[in-house]
Amino acid sequence: MNKSLVCADAGVLIKLVVAEEDSDQADVVWERWKEDGVKVVSPGLLLFELTSVLRKKVHRGLLSPEEAERAFDLVHRLLVLVLTPPDLHRRACELAARFKRPAAYDAYYLALAEMMNCEFWTADHRLFNAVGDELPWVHWLGTYEEGQR
Repeated sequence: MNKSLVCADAGVLIKLVVAEEDSDQADVVWERWKEDGVKVVSPGLLLFELTSVLRKKVHRGLLSPEEAERAFDLVHRLLVLVLTPPDLHRRACELAARFKRPAAYDAYYLALAEMMNCEFWTADHRLFNAVGDELPWVHWLGTYEEGQR
């Protein structure tokens, strides 16, 4: 397992710039990665997802347009390496089918982490429940405890 990389989904990263449940865990794990020199990677759809999440929060009245603009600036400045290795789309499709996922979005993160041989951290409890037993390198942010390595 490549310990110098970790794949993180939009759900984890949005918690770094918007106060949500498990934002404290996201802050701690992000700081741990920085301290350990771990590079965070995500597939290209990350940027679309982050923008979409912020727009939904404004639409639902959970953030003001000004708060969303600040969060947008912050989240798009996070040091995340966006990668699209060859065959990512095919592998995401295969994993979505394997785990009976209705869409392939989450499977892109799984595919990238698998291809990069690194851990994947998600804020999506349903995704974790669907794959965690078979993919031990998938971690749910809600189980992170300070001091965990």
